[in-house]
Amino acid sequence: MNKSANKTARAAAKSAEAASNSKGLETAARAGFGASGVLHVLVGAIALQLARGLNGEADLGGAVAQLAARPGGPFLLWACFGACAALALWQAGNAVFGTSGNHGRRLTARFGAAGQAVAFALLAATVLSFALGAGKNSRESTSDLTVTLMRAPFGPVILLLAGAGIIGAGIFFAVRGARASFRKDLFLPGAPAPRRTLLTAGVLGYLSKGFALLLVGLLVILATLRQQPEQSTGLDGSLKGLREQPFGPYLLAVLALGLVCYGCFLILKAKYARM
Repeated sequence: MNKSANKTARAAAKSAEAASNSKGLETAARAGFGASGVLHVLVGAIALQLARGLNGEADLGGAVAQLAARPGGPFLLWACFGACAALALWQAGNAVFGTSGNHGRRLTARFGAAGQAVAFALLAATVLSFALGAGKNSRESTSDLTVTLMRAPFGPVILLLAGAGIIGAGIFFAVRGARASFRKDLFLPGAPAPRRTLLTAGVLGYLSKGFALLLVGLLVILATLRQQPEQSTGLDGSLKGLREQPFGPYLLAVLALGLVCYGCFLILKAKYARM
């Protein structure tokens, strides 16, 4: 009976691995990079508005809300959700089964894939909430979550660890951009112009994304230490806080352009990614 159960389990695992590597899922997963890229371009565009003194919610929630307000918004939201969910499934498959080649079988590669699976699953959940008409202001949601955690046992410790984790992710993005180590995840085009465009967008985008995450993590830690959870307002609050600093609008404009570059890089990655 044990042999039969083991055989069934192996067959199920092989079927799951085959499904996770199917061509259809790969195509949908590539679309997930493109959908995430479009949302990051919108976040960068909103941040540019903030730098000019205008209003807006410069985070993924605000970007999804803008997407929903466009013609064909419901269709765009469901398409974006499906693409991001497919990419989350693809990365989950890579985390469990590994990708092709020795590099993809390494433990670090699997951990990286697991992290991306979680990130794209959260993005898919955000898009789904707006598609179902239950989307909330991301700034208020982040602040409410901080309040809840701060009142819970060991809540402040959890928040400090979360802030440190976000800062760690920011450093990872910045180092990845500075070293252009993201190249190993791409099939670089042979023509010089597209190659330079892809690499430049990647370097600037990763550096900007890293700096933005550093700001968010720092804000979470400061809000926790000061016991002022209302100051933990996510990316939108971090960017608006940056705007109030000396030369803030100029720094915010540069960061906004970098986020647009990161979005463009993800859109290009939809074509050139090693899947």
